[in-house]
Amino acid sequence: MSSSAAAASVSPDQENLNRPQTLPGLCLDAVARHNKPDTVSEKRGREWVHISAGEFIRRVRHIALGLADAGIRPQDRVALISENRPEWSIVDLAILSAGAVTVPLYTTQSVDQIEFILRDSGARALMISGGRVLKHARKGFANLDQLETIVVFDAQSAQGLERATTLENVETRGAAIERENADAFEKLIGQVRADGLATIIYTSGTTGEPKGVMLTHDNFISNVQSIIVGLPISPADVSLSVLPLSHIFERTVFYVFCYVGVSVNYAASFDQVGEFLREVRPTIMTAVPRLFEKVYHRIVKKGMSAGGVKTKIFARSLTIGQQYAELKHKGKRVPLLLQARHAVADALVFSKWREGIGGRLRYFVSGGAPLSPALSYSFLGAGINILQGYGMTETCIVCANRPGDNCVGSIGKPFAGIDVAIAPDGEMLVRGPNVMRGYYGHPNATEAVMNDGWFATGDVGYKDDEGHIFITDRKKDLFKLSNGKYIAPQQLESLLKQSEYVNQVIVIGSSRKYPAALIVPDWEDLKSVLRAAGEDVSGTHAEISQTPAAIKLVQKDVTTITAHLVDYERVRRIALLPEEFSIEKGEMTPTLKVKRAVIGERNRGLRAGWW
Repeated sequence: MSSSAAAASVSPDQENLNRPQTLPGLCLDAVARHNKPDTVSEKRGREWVHISAGEFIRRVRHIALGLADAGIRPQDRVALISENRPEWSIVDLAILSAGAVTVPLYTTQSVDQIEFILRDSGARALMISGGRVLKHARKGFANLDQLETIVVFDAQSAQGLERATTLENVETRGAAIERENADAFEKLIGQVRADGLATIIYTSGTTGEPKGVMLTHDNFISNVQSIIVGLPISPADVSLSVLPLSHIFERTVFYVFCYVGVSVNYAASFDQVGEFLREVRPTIMTAVPRLFEKVYHRIVKKGMSAGGVKTKIFARSLTIGQQYAELKHKGKRVPLLLQARHAVADALVFSKWREGIGGRLRYFVSGGAPLSPALSYSFLGAGINILQGYGMTETCIVCANRPGDNCVGSIGKPFAGIDVAIAPDGEMLVRGPNVMRGYYGHPNATEAVMNDGWFATGDVGYKDDEGHIFITDRKKDLFKLSNGKYIAPQQLESLLKQSEYVNQVIVIGSSRKYPAALIVPDWEDLKSVLRAAGEDVSGTHAEISQTPAAIKLVQKDVTTITAHLVDYERVRRIALLPEEFSIEKGEMTPTLKVKRAVIGERNRGLRAGWW
């Protein structure tokens, strides 16, 4: 049977999912069943290189056998540090096939965090890609005697590294073992238990040291089962993997795609996204709001700089698209004139948006942070469906909007088998087979967030009458003004990001009369407008950020955007910051969450004269 015929004849088998499974068994069986020539793909140089189902399975089997031969035993912890590439997924499944526990790390984590996670997890082996990733991480594991084996994907990078071997050597040894004993892999994978530990994922650590979240094979498989029932995904779909695979969101989605038979294409960095979207032409994709914000501002910048009639057409089309999408979403009648104008805007402007992301995308799934309604309506008006969802490392993926029920501003409804409740104080609680076993080595911390099977998420929200869930903020991020009113900073930040001048922002104001904002501007846009107004923009960003003209321009936009809010919620003061928040400076987590305490403390002097 041809690979296309095999893919067309297979659909997810609910009965198979209901029996005890392990992740490698589930995924490898599915890969063999779909038998696709492009199971996973990556771009090398100018060409896309496809890895077939047969090669994918063979590599997983051989690496698993090679690791076992190197002394890796069931429930041993094996760390994995790599950018997105086929080897990440292949090695992950090989570790799990050997019965071991994958401990993923971000390539952007600090050396101190790398050392902490390796030490805390008790990792016996490290799998690492090489090149700049190895150069950065090396100091984090150089003095760890507990690491008995270091396996480097890129052979050249392994030269001169103590205790190191190459992935090729591990595979070669595994292949030899399989030639000697054809049943060796089946015997090895037969030791893996469905209720066994599959991974320890360390939380982002916005406050304090990260904690290791323990997830079992059952946790993941129950989540796969829920998601394939809730979202329309088929073997005909093509995906672009952009989010780090060390993130619970992207990793779970890979298992879903693996089971359903979706072809997965890897992007090693966000810088490649624009180019790869046009080349891969994905039909389904996961992303975070930060990506959509950047894409949106890039589109607006290009459209508004076209000049003359083109700029007028673009600006008008943007307004028409938002109006059209909001009316459609709220179930209201769309006037015939607006329908006609939208059709024109679609032909002149929005068709180019869709072509820019490949031209055949069915939907994005967005997670990790709130997505502003204005941004959602802009994309919806352009015919690009963004389904906001929600999950945590401790819970896998909890809920998402559906293509036929996309409630803008909400995180949708829970997937099958997952319960979500709202506590009396507004905190969201989650219960289900997707919830973690606990925090590794931290029973007290586990007890603090678990109560009778319910996990306390730390997120505050509510449900509407139809069951859609809305998150207003993180419980710990809410702050009280001097008048006793509470402010949800994430909602305000999401609103402020609509401004063409705002790149990044955090809202502060605890115990003060009103909220204020620390804003990293879109410097290109800001300087362009200042220049057109006759202002001098020859100075550094730090110098321009202090000028009254720059502050007044951004403050005016912020005042306009927040004018509809009640008086105490309006942002009365702003400060412009010269540099973006970054992971390297310790201001953001590897999952791009801002560390409010760090940023607030670093700008204490700037805020001193505000109140």
